[in-house]
Amino acid sequence: RFVMDLFEKTNGEHIYDIAKEKGIYPYFHQLTTGQDTVVNMEGKKTIMLGSNNYLGLTSNEKVIEAGVNALKKYGSGCSGSRFLNGTLDIHVKLENELANFLHKEACLTFSTGFQSNLGIISAICGRNDVVLCDKENHASIYDAIKLSYAKMIRFEHSNMQDLEEKLKNVPSNNGILIVTDGVFSMSGEICKLPQICSLAKKYGARVMVDDAHGLGVLGKHGRGTAEYFNLEDDVDIIMGTFSKSLASLGGYMASTKKVVEYVKHVSRPYIFSASITPASVACARESLNILIENPQMVEQLNEVSNYMRIGLKNLGIKIIDSQTPIIPIYVYKDEYAFIACKMLLERGVYVNPVISPATPVGQALLRTSYTAPHTHEQLDYAMKQIKEVLDILGV
Repeated sequence: RFVMDLFEKTNGEHIYDIAKEKGIYPYFHQLTTGQDTVVNMEGKKTIMLGSNNYLGLTSNEKVIEAGVNALKKYGSGCSGSRFLNGTLDIHVKLENELANFLHKEACLTFSTGFQSNLGIISAICGRNDVVLCDKENHASIYDAIKLSYAKMIRFEHSNMQDLEEKLKNVPSNNGILIVTDGVFSMSGEICKLPQICSLAKKYGARVMVDDAHGLGVLGKHGRGTAEYFNLEDDVDIIMGTFSKSLASLGGYMASTKKVVEYVKHVSRPYIFSASITPASVACARESLNILIENPQMVEQLNEVSNYMRIGLKNLGIKIIDSQTPIIPIYVYKDEYAFIACKMLLERGVYVNPVISPATPVGQALLRTSYTAPHTHEQLDYAMKQIKEVLDILGV
């Protein structure tokens, strides 16, 4: 009998094969330095406009020292899950400090941001529940909903009328979770949290915000999207990561003690994963402490972002307008995104290509993102190169 070979899908010509053949493959460039405003990428000094290192803390001496000291004291890893032998005192301290910072009763940390969404949503939601999901939410949210076996209902991106129409049709015997990115990772847009919270109250739903790109970016103190809108008491679950503003690796959820305790004891991605390494915990703690003591860093980040946003507009470059350090630039064609990235890298500027299906067909982007330590001199040089490359491409 005929049997389909499992590996058949790997044959044929894929988009990455075509890009490699054309010499415009834009992924997996190697760095020989740490993340900073300027990095060494494949032997060349390059202005980094593609990092989520929003506060620039990955190169902070205090953060690095904290990681080194933890490595010396606790070793390189925990060799087990938090559930059993893998809980260190610094895990608990970090959770308490985050809960206090985010004005929530309790906090729980996970080994990665992706795993955080898997662990939270799969624990909280089940077969009799419904998750309302913004169409442009992060991939980890989609996978988390699949893992939960809850019914997923997608609503049009930031379309509150569509969200309400979907909410109206949810049976009264279903639990309802509305989940949204706080800051959408590709566009840099901020979610419509006031309207979402209002609809949640109206229809008896709970609200979860993935604030991976909001922490350290929004709010007077950098507490994120909920603080930005003064809705910290209205958001039921705040999720975030350490790999961006907090210059480390891992993720967290902040909620009520009851919810956190429940997730802690039933979440399979949490229970069956090794805990965050000591150095990562220490770096996240020190980064959080620096943010708490220096809230002006958020203003500095906003100043840098606004400087670039205004500069790009003045050059006639079409961008997705936002109030965050994520500034996507339209190039429209997927191939143009690859070519532009290659040309910019040759000129000492790194940006991220975003093509379909991450964007609609014909809406390819260069995703640029900025950090508080970026200088005007660096930004001016980058703008000049971006303008020249777009002009060459006829964009």
